[in-house]
Amino acid sequence: MSTPLIEDLSALGQDFVDNPHPVYAQLRARGPVHRARSAASGEFWLVVGYEEARAALTDTRLSNDIRHSSGWKDDGGNSIGLNMVQTDPPQHTRLRKLVAKDFTARRIEALRPRVQQITDELLDAMIPSGRADLVDAFALPLPLAVICELLGVPATDRKTFHDWYLASTDFSEPAAAMAAAQAMTGYLAQLLDAKRREPGDDLLSALAGSVNDADEETDRLSTEEMLGMAFLLLVAGYETAANLLSSGTLALLRHPEQLAALRADWSLLDNAVEEMLRYEGPVETTAFRYTKEPVEIGGMTIPQGESVAVVLAAASRDPQRFAEPDRFDIHRDARGHMAFGHGIHHCLGAPLARMQAVIAFRTLLERCPGLALDTDPAVLTWRPSMMLRGLHQLPVTW
Repeated sequence: MSTPLIEDLSALGQDFVDNPHPVYAQLRARGPVHRARSAASGEFWLVVGYEEARAALTDTRLSNDIRHSSGWKDDGGNSIGLNMVQTDPPQHTRLRKLVAKDFTARRIEALRPRVQQITDELLDAMIPSGRADLVDAFALPLPLAVICELLGVPATDRKTFHDWYLASTDFSEPAAAMAAAQAMTGYLAQLLDAKRREPGDDLLSALAGSVNDADEETDRLSTEEMLGMAFLLLVAGYETAANLLSSGTLALLRHPEQLAALRADWSLLDNAVEEMLRYEGPVETTAFRYTKEPVEIGGMTIPQGESVAVVLAAASRDPQRFAEPDRFDIHRDARGHMAFGHGIHHCLGAPLARMQAVIAFRTLLERCPGLALDTDPAVLTWRPSMMLRGLHQLPVTW
């Protein structure tokens, strides 16, 4: 069997970062699975077809545990703990069960009044200026405030934690990224220790208490698991939602006929959010899976120990699943998109993200009837990450 060509994604530069969809479409036209390379991750496999992506995300031969990677070396631990994204059943099942009760539909619905209040307060502060960077003024601080209140992170620490997170994901500066990850770990360890001594009515207090106070041995979190869970819930709880709010707003502003249709009929809002998720979802690719044995996907045999990235953004624009996938249409049936993943690792916070989006978009569009881009969309840039897809800035006026 011939060796597949290696697609050098890093060589594509900022154009690929800003708009990866044409590249994924070209790859998908040639086949659903490809060998790729990037400066940050080395060589790995890309899954870009819809059906193949769904199959890969439920294939137990693909592990989330990096110890199944042929290149794994034990470095003595994880810099930001051990979380659900990095584990398989039964460990994953146990970890997810511990927090799932805090993300039920009833618990999320109970947050609605507070989400509306935070939304209104942010717009109260933003609107008088007449123009703003929507990412900095609204899209980021809204979900950051919501998840930090849910978890019990002090308001004074939120900006610092976000700065650490951004630095930790900037792989162009490896030393600074490692230092930021270590700073986050130290902060979370201290915060969880404080929650253990003086617990409050928040999720981090519950996690801190589960280290020693669980009724069953299997319900106890190790220190590493507790740190990893805290980090995952914080980051996944706001960064993806912020990306949805900013990229969704951009999609509406670049498609004025769709925006007009939404303003004329708010019953379209729930479906509009689903189309935003399909069209420009906040997660571009999954975390790596690792082949525990040779696995055939889309006619390509991937050897044991290889890294596999499922491209959710490409799957959600597969023309075999969605007609005219590059067309933004809030009337289309967008159900089945891959923005929140699939299988046992499907995003736990999806209901919270959807609820925040519905409140944020309606309130923003009602209170800013003249909302418009305040820059040439061609100069907008996106964060240099193949995993999370989000804008650096979104200048708007109203």
